[in-house]
Amino acid sequence: MTDRRIVAVAVDAAGAAGNRPYSYAVPDSLADLAVGEAVLVEFGRRQALGIVLGPGLEVAGVETKPIVGRVRTDGPLLPALGMHLADWIASRYLAPPALTLRAMLPPGMLERLELVAERRPADPARDPVSAPSPELAPEDMTILEALSAAPKPVRSIEAREGRPALLRRLRALEARGLLDLDWTLLAAGAGPRWVRYVRLSNADDPAGAARLGPRQRALLEDLAAAPDGLPAPELAARHGSSTVATLARRGLLEIDAREAPRRPLELRAAGRRGSRPVGSELSEDQAAAVAAVERAAEAGGSAVILLDGVTGGGKTAIYTELLARTLARGRPGLVLVPEIALALPLVDRLRADLDARVALVHSGLTDGERADEWRRIRRGDVDVVVGTRLAILAPLADIGLIVVDEEHDAAYKSDRTPRLQARDTAIALGELAGASVVLGSATPSVETEGKARDGTIARQRLATRLSGAPPEVEVVDLRAELAAGVLGMLSRQLATRLGDLAEGDQAILVINRRGSASVVLCRDCGYVATCPDCTRPLVYHQAGQTLRCHHCGRAWPMPTRCPQCGSARIRYLGGGTERLEREVKERFTELKVGRLDRDVVERKGAAERVVDDFADGRLDVLVGTSLVTKGLDIPAVTLVGVVSADVALNLPDERAAERTYQLLAQAVGRAGRGDRPGHAIIQTYQPDHPAIVAVAEGRSAAFYDAELDLRRRFGSPPFGRLVKLTVALPDRGDAEKAGRDMADRLRERAATTGARVQVSGPAAAFVAKRGDRWRFNVVLRGDDPIAVLGDPPGAPWSIDVDPETLL
Repeated sequence: MTDRRIVAVAVDAAGAAGNRPYSYAVPDSLADLAVGEAVLVEFGRRQALGIVLGPGLEVAGVETKPIVGRVRTDGPLLPALGMHLADWIASRYLAPPALTLRAMLPPGMLERLELVAERRPADPARDPVSAPSPELAPEDMTILEALSAAPKPVRSIEAREGRPALLRRLRALEARGLLDLDWTLLAAGAGPRWVRYVRLSNADDPAGAARLGPRQRALLEDLAAAPDGLPAPELAARHGSSTVATLARRGLLEIDAREAPRRPLELRAAGRRGSRPVGSELSEDQAAAVAAVERAAEAGGSAVILLDGVTGGGKTAIYTELLARTLARGRPGLVLVPEIALALPLVDRLRADLDARVALVHSGLTDGERADEWRRIRRGDVDVVVGTRLAILAPLADIGLIVVDEEHDAAYKSDRTPRLQARDTAIALGELAGASVVLGSATPSVETEGKARDGTIARQRLATRLSGAPPEVEVVDLRAELAAGVLGMLSRQLATRLGDLAEGDQAILVINRRGSASVVLCRDCGYVATCPDCTRPLVYHQAGQTLRCHHCGRAWPMPTRCPQCGSARIRYLGGGTERLEREVKERFTELKVGRLDRDVVERKGAAERVVDDFADGRLDVLVGTSLVTKGLDIPAVTLVGVVSADVALNLPDERAAERTYQLLAQAVGRAGRGDRPGHAIIQTYQPDHPAIVAVAEGRSAAFYDAELDLRRRFGSPPFGRLVKLTVALPDRGDAEKAGRDMADRLRERAATTGARVQVSGPAAAFVAKRGDRWRFNVVLRGDDPIAVLGDPPGAPWSIDVDPETLL
């Protein structure tokens, strides 16, 4: 053992090799190496990129290789807080450290590693370029001459030799002190955007002033009014590129390159809507909630508070007040929302009420926009970060307040590595940063409700709506509608209410399924169109006349004849948002109808336009999936119709009833927020189901009692933890055998250690075949399933800690 410094490095390597950190020795030349810096290390027979995690361990009898070199970046890639969070995520969710860190960086940032050569200043009398040295080969002199003539560090040098020989020459020249070599990270496709700017120079041209043409004079007048200059493309479009070039050659203009940051909110006017009236006071419940969070902040610790209350109870005003106080203390805030469509209305509210610099983070941004927002946050140039679950990974150096709006929403759970739960990660981040965490929801998750009941987290209730009365809820039995001959998607009651919408009133219609038909079959032979890879029924989408698989995303053209028997009698069963939108437009031609679902959200800017049109009254009816049940606070909405409450009610998953209850309660809560009374209609084939009764009769406490009793009985969260292992193989028998072997090993380990962990499975996944792979699940449930699992199994297994569903 020696006194040399050993550090743990997350090596950016694919497969099982990247599942753990590795120890490397720090050479004396890198004594100032800091946690979070990128380095080059020897990994097997190659060199690889790594990120320093912290102190490492030297294993007796095992050679600890030295770090090859530092990769040039602007210091550590992430602040210390971000590195601590990355460590927590990797440990909690059994994620490879390098993949976790990659998820916290801009897209493509670790993709390109280049060697940059720069000529080192030398004594002219001894400089081999000015005084050629016989010790240097002609190829060496060519390299030095190229570097001496280059105004910047050089990334590309032409050489007759191959790359290995060129690298040897560069290393030899570096060893002689003639040049410097640095490995540099170049963001692939996500680097800063540069734009040429033109401004007036200080040069005078009195002799040639008379020869200026009208376009040249107009260009100079424009620049005279803009001392900082104007973008060259803008001037070229207005006055012609030749005009700019001519005046630049005459020395009248100066042209330089400036960074032009991409700003997602640049074209969106601040203070659009939703701000609190000037001079208005918080209600008693709101003031109590603010005071509770403030007490925790003044104590200097972290606190987790559930903001629980009716929809329309004024949670957003509390968020805004808390953020204002946090910013007054000089600490930034972080606000999480479950969906992209909800981010912009909340941003509008924050920008209207707070004079704050807001950054927006979500997957709908381009890679360049995400990278520029990341750099703004990393530099500390923002006050509030708003975004979806991606925003929990924002590189904030400090946080004073974290808000998780609609904390119950399943969208906070990531479906790719690292498979983090953003709500739980926010709580961990609050502990690391000493920040308060506010969980807002009118329908808390069962886990959060259980923690609030046992005192693990605090609770503040908002008992009454700030405006309007709770809507009247009507349950329509679809069995009776079918018996009465109603074959459309709208019951008689819902159709009547839509037809009676008063001038200025609006309606929201919810069906948590996309497309025009959920099953496409042949009426002669019974053939059902299914995905060949996933074996699930294909969904017909009228837009594009395609059949789509909602599991793997593949699409096919709609057949005109049955592929099995050749019949033209193709029938569409069921329906989704597209069919509902079409039916409403056909029956109520006077109503302006819009749609908001995943298909719309995927088109850049489309969700923003739909939400703005509905909020501004340009749409009368908004049709959508669960997206339209969250965050929309529009006083003109007097009618909400849940077209089918049974879509997910009977799925073989323990969260099915909870998700249905939350969807219905959130949907109903959109109605009646203004001066006019609201009405909600729930269409269902199961009017007596506890989840539906709880919403219709306002019996939420009884519903949570029943759900918590079930969770306690089975050891599910919050009374235990879950880990889901999924194996995926091309052969069904091989996948089932691998699952059986894994389950047997884990049961034996649990019995040996005496752990209170139950191992279930293997069981075929709900979508048993996906992407040409057969999938089987093994579930660990109990006090500490991770301890029983041990080291994560490699391919073909995937791991989901704290899964959102067991399907």
